[in-house]
Amino acid sequence: MNKNETSPWLDLVRQKIEAIRFGSVQVVVHEGRVTLLESTDKVRLTGEPQLQTARP
Repeated sequence: MNKNETSPWLDLVRQKIEAIRFGSVQVVVHEGRVTLLESTDKVRLTGEPQLQTARP
């Protein structure tokens, strides 16, 4: 691989990062090789939740 080429896993990391607004991308390495990419997408809710209580 020359300097202008990127690893396929690096392209996947970029895609994952571009696809989420809030969250994380985790790279798992096993014996010096990238073996797993995990991404978590989080949704932020605004405002206070409204609890409804039963009234007699």
